[in-house]
Amino acid sequence: MMQAFHDVSFPLSIAFGASGGPERRNEIIQLSSGAEKRNARMAYSRRRYDAGAGIRSLDDLYEVMAFFEARRGSLHAFRFRDPFDMKSCSRGATPASSDQVIGTGDGSKRRFRLRKTYGEGADAYMREITHPLASSVRVAVDGSEIQPSAGFSVDPATGEVVFASHAVPANGAVVTAGYVFDVPVRFDTDQLNASITSFRAGQIPSIPMVEVRS
Repeated sequence: MMQAFHDVSFPLSIAFGASGGPERRNEIIQLSSGAEKRNARMAYSRRRYDAGAGIRSLDDLYEVMAFFEARRGSLHAFRFRDPFDMKSCSRGATPASSDQVIGTGDGSKRRFRLRKTYGEGADAYMREITHPLASSVRVAVDGSEIQPSAGFSVDPATGEVVFASHAVPANGAVVTAGYVFDVPVRFDTDQLNASITSFRAGQIPSIPMVEVRS
């Protein structure tokens, strides 16, 4: 389990003004022939953000300062809505139950991890989604949408789709899902430098955050 996680969201209006995105670490070695040998040092990408540009008022500044204090700086992780990648579908679309393949039934498996696939074929990258917005999750089995009240729930601790005993996907049935999701992050600093620039405005030049994994 993720250590010291607070299931609260960083202020959305400020998050949508953030900059950042995925980070990868690759090792590139140039051989004597001039060719390159490239190795991935991280199996999964890691996202970094800076929400400083999202501060637009003194109210925003005070809200972030209070949120930072409540998280004890970098001690506790929390939810962050990535303004660039927060849905199972494209940004302008509405999540549908057919968006992402999350597994295949075997007649007894009840728990399915949400995931999002980037690219196609054998070299596609599959990202685990651990913090969906539970109310947004839509699920289908072999193309037929399942109603959450009757067929499944979302485990708040793991983000997994959990089928009811009477709705377990049959052997070979394709399970798909659509959803809105958050990224678990922590502050990547233990100090915020705030300033008041005018009667109704203030700034925090940098509010760095980094994705955490369980």
